[in-house]
Amino acid sequence: MALKTLENALEILKYFTRETPAWGVRELAKEVEVSHSIIHRILTTYVKYGFLVQNQETRKYELGIKFWEYGLLVQDRLHMSDFVHPVMQTLCEKTGETAIFTLLDGIEAVDVEIVESPQKVKYLLTPGTRAPLYIGASSKVLMAFLPAEKQQAVIQSGLLSYTGKTIVDPQTLLADLADIKHKGWCFSEGEYFEDTFGLSVPLFDKKGKVVASLSIAGPSYRMTEEKIPEALAMLKSSARSIQEYLHKFDFNVGQT
Repeated sequence: MALKTLENALEILKYFTRETPAWGVRELAKEVEVSHSIIHRILTTYVKYGFLVQNQETRKYELGIKFWEYGLLVQDRLHMSDFVHPVMQTLCEKTGETAIFTLLDGIEAVDVEIVESPQKVKYLLTPGTRAPLYIGASSKVLMAFLPAEKQQAVIQSGLLSYTGKTIVDPQTLLADLADIKHKGWCFSEGEYFEDTFGLSVPLFDKKGKVVASLSIAGPSYRMTEEKIPEALAMLKSSARSIQEYLHKFDFNVGQT
């Protein structure tokens, strides 16, 4: 019973996202389809321990400083940014496009490091942005290297259409993933946002499990079919440098 209560409490935290950072008790209860009295007890417990705060004006609940503190601990442990960012900066300068380092987190992808293109027209993204694994190059290249049961878990969670190019048919998606795995890289166009491209390669831990991806992204008109091979070569070169770094320690983030 205690374990189930813990699972319910942790599930609620997933609803606090960049798009919906604040929730009232009743609206969250309706969204989760759980009694508002249960939601209230869970939220007040989180407040008690500093994981949530209640805005005194709106009466809604928001993430608390505890998450920031734990985030710093994780950042200190990994020390990835000190190494990854300069590599991405060079990649950005060579390609002229935004460079993105994405981590696998369960059945989602989290963009944790971003170097924006210096060009006026560019792909804009905020660190911490989450995306489903079935959409866009940086996510699909992760999904392609997951075991079949985890791919099915992503599919069973629901395939929503974001644009006219989003793949929402399970069999078409699986065939696309098989092709990505065979090639070892992924190119997508307009799947998440209209008129944008993504070019990505996977990164693995020293046990051979996919844990992250390195990508470049920008407006579609700048990445013609003829330009892909050269851009891919630069991307792979940068990925090799980061891959060597990841193999130096036990990289176990996002392995759930």
